[in-house]
Amino acid sequence: MEMRRREFFGKALVGTAGIVVGGTLARAAETAPPPAPAAKDPYAFVPLGKTKLACSRVGIGLGMRGGGRASNQVRLGREGFERLVRHAYDKGVRFFDHADLYGSHGFFPGAMKGIPRDSYTISTKIWWRKGGIPEEERPDADVVVERFRKELGTDYLDIVQLHCVTEETWPADLRKQMEILQALKEKGIIRAHGISCHGLPPLKAAAKEPWVDVVHARINPYAMNMDGPVDQVVPVLREIHDAGKGIIGMKIIGEGRLRNDDERKDESIRFTMGLGTVDAMIVGFEKAEEVDDFETRLRKALKA
Repeated sequence: MEMRRREFFGKALVGTAGIVVGGTLARAAETAPPPAPAAKDPYAFVPLGKTKLACSRVGIGLGMRGGGRASNQVRLGREGFERLVRHAYDKGVRFFDHADLYGSHGFFPGAMKGIPRDSYTISTKIWWRKGGIPEEERPDADVVVERFRKELGTDYLDIVQLHCVTEETWPADLRKQMEILQALKEKGIIRAHGISCHGLPPLKAAAKEPWVDVVHARINPYAMNMDGPVDQVVPVLREIHDAGKGIIGMKIIGEGRLRNDDERKDESIRFTMGLGTVDAMIVGFEKAEEVDDFETRLRKALKA
């Protein structure tokens, strides 16, 4: 499995690693298409739609009960956070999902010390709404992304999302920030952009909006903490997928509500993987044992 990852990075990502030349980030414009994912490997690298990005099939979400720049992962303290993230990496997780809202940025570099930057994917999110973070000001996306890069200790960000989009009119309401993020992508400072969706109308709008590269979408078979009824969300995910956009599934474990329900946890994993539209899943693991447990259950689902 590790050899496949090395081959992937050697062939597919060599043109995308951030290179600082004279203080300016310079990166290749094109990336080789990723290899087909290993069908039964929970940590196989999978393509995110037609973005030319790939990430591990399972990622860790660092914002469980997130808000005010804190989350359950951050509340573990620096040592506990770093231990959890390194355990996930050692198991095979190569996708780490942040947000300004979670307060995880500053803890992350210590966890990844000594690990090549091009071996993992970072997604993060801009909090543009009122409340949520201590400051009242909401600087433009270029200012915020520059801060994110410093906090995360990286020259480039793989995915930057507009966080918690709830209105159908978000493409008009947030057009300025969308254009700024597009410019940052053209400069190689970020590799993809999109939204983290909270609501069925904005999810439908994402399917039709050409600017969207990747969508964070809530999905499980029980409509727990989702954007709408399952029978209404699933067709929209199909539309998003068919439009070539990447889909990152979240709330697979119902934001922890299925944590102690083995049968429904298994069913949720099977259901999500069986849709054929969700490229990767992020789970808000809080303990090393939860990482291991999810891997076991996903392996079983992939072999079924």
